[in-house]
Amino acid sequence: MDSSRSPREISPLVRAIAIAVLALSGGVAAFATIAPEVPAPPSMAARVEPLALRASAAVLPASGTYSRQERFQRGDTLASLLERLAVPDADARRLVRLPALRLLRPGQTVSSEVDAEGELLRLSYVGAKDTLTVVERAGDTFRTQQAAAPLRTETVMRNGVIRVSLYAAADAAGIPDAIAVQIADIFAGDIDFHRELRPGDRFAVIYEQHYHAGRPVRAGRVLAAEFVNQGRTYRAMHYTTAQGASGYYAPDGGNLRKAFLRSPLEYSRISSGFGMRRHPFQRTWRAHTGVDFAAPVGTRVRAAGDGVVEFAGPKPGYGNVVILRHRGQYSTVYAHLSRFFPGVRRGAHVAQGDFIGHVGQTGWATGPHLHYEFRVGGQARNPYSIAMPAGLPVPAGELAAYRSQAEPLMAQLGLLADSAIALLE
Repeated sequence: MDSSRSPREISPLVRAIAIAVLALSGGVAAFATIAPEVPAPPSMAARVEPLALRASAAVLPASGTYSRQERFQRGDTLASLLERLAVPDADARRLVRLPALRLLRPGQTVSSEVDAEGELLRLSYVGAKDTLTVVERAGDTFRTQQAAAPLRTETVMRNGVIRVSLYAAADAAGIPDAIAVQIADIFAGDIDFHRELRPGDRFAVIYEQHYHAGRPVRAGRVLAAEFVNQGRTYRAMHYTTAQGASGYYAPDGGNLRKAFLRSPLEYSRISSGFGMRRHPFQRTWRAHTGVDFAAPVGTRVRAAGDGVVEFAGPKPGYGNVVILRHRGQYSTVYAHLSRFFPGVRRGAHVAQGDFIGHVGQTGWATGPHLHYEFRVGGQARNPYSIAMPAGLPVPAGELAAYRSQAEPLMAQLGLLADSAIALLE
């Protein structure tokens, strides 16, 4: 070894030899190259110097405003929303007392605008019936103005695959709940969304989305949809007849709307089917002449078809019950309700899908649910096995106009369906 080397120069070499010896003896699992410690030359030494910033770059311009948006979420309070918008406490105390802001509903987006000093100038949101509400500063107080919101409408195309439920699949595909509800309503006459959905079922939908100031406000109507359930394909197109009647029709012009809905509840599960069962109170085997849907108290109940209220009030066993008389020999029964919808009384006319009451636990009920009966000529029938009559088709004289409108939508649905199949592969 060259005795002229300094200790600082020898140290790296010694370490490298030591590592090699350990490697040969099994003490090291991987080789590494260790660079010698070489002091940085003086010209490469780190230097810290303060940088002078131009005043124009260090501060915000004195003029101009800045905006921020926050969505009013389920479980929010007005105070928590204003806190997320960074509204000063003094302004927040004034704003929570304004009636216009108490009309906020989950899902609506609120915009705030502040000046360069951070002072709140205005709040705005689009509410019910597309009304634009603006709350604007007026000195130390705020004033409210309301007007029709100018909306821009775009067509949106989405598809999805069922893993658990339609609503979970719609969520995963970024489809609004309002559109998922429409899909369920459109195909309700052909598909039992409570019992017949299977993992791998798929759907595609073309719908309207309304925007204000570049932000989505609400979903519009479904223009076309396809649903593949257990290998069977159903398609629907929206069409308005020359007489002004709107509905959803199959590609051949047949009406998808059945005279009766399969289920009078939007969200529920069947807790007791039609047929023989052990009666929960009498403890004997008896024929169950309806279908029970388990749902929380207060869940809204829909009329299964167009009809007239024959009875609305309490009955032994049934509790609060509504009986609807429909055309021909048909009638439907809705029992154990907690309360009735306003205007539901004997002789009142209701349309299919109108809300007539709320789920409850009145009468002979061991838990909150809806007891639903479908009767033909006064005899109870199983609503899930009987063939439901369909609505009127597209008028023969309008079939050409309908097909010209439906063909491009069907082509788009075909493209969406292909991409949905790709998701399964």
